[in-house]
Amino acid sequence: MPSELLLKIFSYLDAVTLLCIGCVNKRLYHLASDNLIWIRIYSTAFSPKRSNWKVNSVEKTAVSVSLLSVKDKEAGYWKKEYIAKQIASVKAALAPILRPVNPYTGLPVKVKEALRPRWHSLIAKYNLSSLTESTMIGCDGLIRIFCLNPGLLLGLWKMEEELAFVMAHLHFHQLMERSTLGSATVPYELPPHSPFLDDDPEYGLHGYHLHVDMHSGGVSYLCGTFRNLFSKKGNIENGYVKLIVISLKNNAQHLPLIGKVGLSWRTDIFEGCLKSCYVMDLTLLDESGKPFWCFSSPVCMRSPPRPSEGPNFLGQEYYVDYLDSAGKVHLELVWIEETEEYFIVDLALYLSVAKVNHWFGTKY
Repeated sequence: MPSELLLKIFSYLDAVTLLCIGCVNKRLYHLASDNLIWIRIYSTAFSPKRSNWKVNSVEKTAVSVSLLSVKDKEAGYWKKEYIAKQIASVKAALAPILRPVNPYTGLPVKVKEALRPRWHSLIAKYNLSSLTESTMIGCDGLIRIFCLNPGLLLGLWKMEEELAFVMAHLHFHQLMERSTLGSATVPYELPPHSPFLDDDPEYGLHGYHLHVDMHSGGVSYLCGTFRNLFSKKGNIENGYVKLIVISLKNNAQHLPLIGKVGLSWRTDIFEGCLKSCYVMDLTLLDESGKPFWCFSSPVCMRSPPRPSEGPNFLGQEYYVDYLDSAGKVHLELVWIEETEEYFIVDLALYLSVAKVNHWFGTKY
């Protein structure tokens, strides 16, 4: 969204919301700190008639700000430097009562933690000892990249084996809540899910919608939505329920990846593109339209561990596999030499039976 539209929207917000938005990312921080917006807050919200401003039930602090008189304006005090000082004084006066609040206790967090109130709400712990060949998803002449769940990509220099860069891939589902609610000690957690009974548990899963986006560096290779996915109760094997999205036997369902597939990376000095790697964003909605499974993660196309037994008349085969606690994704592709593009010939989701039972209160 253009900055001009965001500034217009921000002009209708109060101080608490603006300071909260400023913790999301650098761009929103600069927009939420715009002087004109704070002049409006200064001149309207904090007049002497509203010297007592109650932010929450925990603290109640008096803030008194004097407005410029007509004589002051005529005397030339209404200058950019003076306005900046007044805005700074307003923010300083608001600081004690606008400290971040722990969403679980309702109490303000400590002062040291309040210096960067919610920048740590997306924090997660990763075990770097798991940087093995199994977690490496690609390499080029300069770097090797490793993928750690959820959604963290590490680049190591090939020669020194030192850290080159870190990339985080975050799914947009409740991203605002995860970015603004929480602290370094208490990260935001999704609200507990209340199971609701399936209308026909004997039938299995039905009415699912899948949206998948495969992209890298602002370039989208595939963006598609697949509706009315279903799976019968008998399609349970090894603790997973299988949902077929693209069938190998149905040529009409096969889809191409547009463009040259590669995962772009950049540091202050070098940049490159890892072939056969990209980012997969997946959103699976249940029959009621609620997000059942969401993730965003780098993936890599690999050759099959064993060559196919029969002759392959299409081209070189590749596969992509993703796994987390909610399920698995298996993707098969074929490289068409004549058109120089990849075709998805098979796409299947394997949902964890434990996740399904927890979601619906069933006992599959």
